[in-house]
Amino acid sequence: MNGDHGLLSHNSQVVHFNQYTSELSSLGQGSPIVMVPGLAGGIGLLDPLAKRIAERCRVFTYQLRGENDCFILRHPFDLDDLVDDLAELLDKLKLEQPTLMGVSFGGVIALKFAIRHPYRVGRLIVQGVGALYESGLIHQIAGTVLSRFPLPNDSPFVNQFFNLLFGGRQKQDALRDFVIRQVWQTDQSVMAHRFRLIEGLDLQSDLHRIKAPTMILSGDRDVFVSATSLDALVRGLPKAKVHRLPDAGHLAFVTKPDLVAQRVHSFCGV
Repeated sequence: MNGDHGLLSHNSQVVHFNQYTSELSSLGQGSPIVMVPGLAGGIGLLDPLAKRIAERCRVFTYQLRGENDCFILRHPFDLDDLVDDLAELLDKLKLEQPTLMGVSFGGVIALKFAIRHPYRVGRLIVQGVGALYESGLIHQIAGTVLSRFPLPNDSPFVNQFFNLLFGGRQKQDALRDFVIRQVWQTDQSVMAHRFRLIEGLDLQSDLHRIKAPTMILSGDRDVFVSATSLDALVRGLPKAKVHRLPDAGHLAFVTKPDLVAQRVHSFCGV
C-alpha cells in the first residue's frame, strides 16, 4: 500500500430514500464494498479506512437515518427500518451481491441485513460486534448519560469513555482529536436512540440464515463486545474467518486502518 491516501477523491451525492435523505460517498474502483457506519461519527469516522480499502475496491459509504437530521426521531424507527434503508440503497446503486462491511452498530445492521436477505450479500465483514446485547455497566452508563445529560467535550466522563473506545488511554494527538470531532457530529439524542435499539438484541437463533462468506474482526482490547457475545457470533457462523486485531479496541477501524484494510483486501481476493 502506498501511504498517500489523499490522492483518492470522494464522489459525494444526495440520495433520497423513502423515509429520509442521505449523503452517499463513493471512492475508488473495483469490486463494490458497502460500508455501514457505527453508532456515532457517520461516514466521516469511516473515511481513513474507506480511503485505504478504496485503493483496490469501489467503496460506498452512506449516512444512517438520523445522522444529518435528529428531528427524524419524531417518527419512530427500529433496526428493521435501518435494514430496509440499506436494501433501498443497494437497489438504487443496482448492486446485486456486494461485499457488505459494518462496524460497531453498523455491524448489527449488516448482520441483520444478511439474515433477512441472505442472497443479496456477496461477502460479509463485521468489526466490533457480537451476537447479543449484554446490558453491562459500560452500556448502562453510556445509554443513561447520553439520553439524559448534555455532555461537554472536556468532561472527565467523556474522556474516560473515549479511552474505553480506544481500548486504553489515548494520548492527546491528532487521532484522538479527529475521533472526538467526528463522534460529536452525531446528535446526542440520535446516539441515545441507537443505544436503545440494540437493547435486548439476540441474533443467535438467526445466524444460520447467513449464507455469505463472513469475516469477523475483533480488537483484542474491545471492552464493548464481551467474550460471551463474540463467542456466540463465532459459534453461530462456524465457517467464518475470525481475526483478532492486536492492541486495538472498539475503534480498531479508526486506529488500525492499514491492518483492517489488509484483512479486507485479502478476504475479498484483491
